[in-house]
Amino acid sequence: MTLALEALTLSHFRSHRLARLTFGQRVITIHGPNGAGKTNLLEAVSLLSPGRGLRGAAAEDLMRRPERLGWKIRAQLQAPAAEHLVETWAEPGSGRQVAIDEKPATQVMLGRLVRVLWLVPAMDRLWTESAEGRRRFLDRITLSFFPDHAEAALSYDKAMRERNRLLRDQVADARWYGALEEQMAQAGASLMQHRRDALARLEAAQAGAETAFPAALLRIEGAEPFPETADAMAASFAEGRRRDMAAGRSLTGPHRVDLGAIYAAKDMPAASCSTGEQKALLISLILANARALKQETGAAPVLLLDEIAAHLDAARRSALYAEILGLGAQAFLTGTGAELFAELEGQAQSFEVTEAGGSSTVTERTMP
Repeated sequence: MTLALEALTLSHFRSHRLARLTFGQRVITIHGPNGAGKTNLLEAVSLLSPGRGLRGAAAEDLMRRPERLGWKIRAQLQAPAAEHLVETWAEPGSGRQVAIDEKPATQVMLGRLVRVLWLVPAMDRLWTESAEGRRRFLDRITLSFFPDHAEAALSYDKAMRERNRLLRDQVADARWYGALEEQMAQAGASLMQHRRDALARLEAAQAGAETAFPAALLRIEGAEPFPETADAMAASFAEGRRRDMAAGRSLTGPHRVDLGAIYAAKDMPAASCSTGEQKALLISLILANARALKQETGAAPVLLLDEIAAHLDAARRSALYAEILGLGAQAFLTGTGAELFAELEGQAQSFEVTEAGGSSTVTERTMP
């Protein structure tokens, strides 16, 4: 079974006024100077999945400036069962819209059609930044296995915002809280089960692989034992109302957990590892995620690896390329120079991105 992006057109997206690309290889390398618009191409591909893409940007922020006419992405996708035309766009003052085969669609439907994984330089700080970033990372992994995870997250967040409003307003009537806490508990139990199942899949994918990248032991952490069932979670929310009212917000719940990681071979917390080791752990998890998805769905996901050669020596870079090719995944790799991808000659398609006058140009090149 195959999964591949065959053609991509961008209109007024970030620095790209108009870009048309066709892909004939499973691995695509994109090189050019910093600020030329390489990551913008990857961001466009990331928006073929649910959510705000690899930068987490609002739809309004994706519009090319100064025109701000709105933006559009059009993609020809070879999915396991059939070919599809996927379009997503936003007009000024409106949110992102999606169409699949010229019919209105939801972002959740995108998640069922194509799985997209990414690794970007901002994630290099994952193990040392706040818990919020690690939760987002965990939820992106989880979403790749469970497309309806996004709906559970939205339901939980909506109910929690309403509960927080009551807490800030010092509303004491328990009847106002009951329905909201029940909604939070039902969605929250689903979120936590999805997260646990996703980590189990990653653990199995790491254990069963021969790889040059280190394994990570992952666990969901919290400040206190966390209820697993919806009934127990609802009871926990009810018991914590007085404390939450004093704080003006919900202090416990799935929105407060953290992702812990241990470098297995050294029995060392990821936060204590070197920069290179932290990068290698991230790459290991992305590859494990891809292997698990391929085993489960029969098709490897699309991989977006931005400035992937950073912090990798030649041996580990070569090992990464070998693993990508072995997966059979369509992978988009960016870097500042074409020489970073010399080992992929004959096995990859190369594009150069340049920028002039605030506009990016994409040109296909011969591999060095």
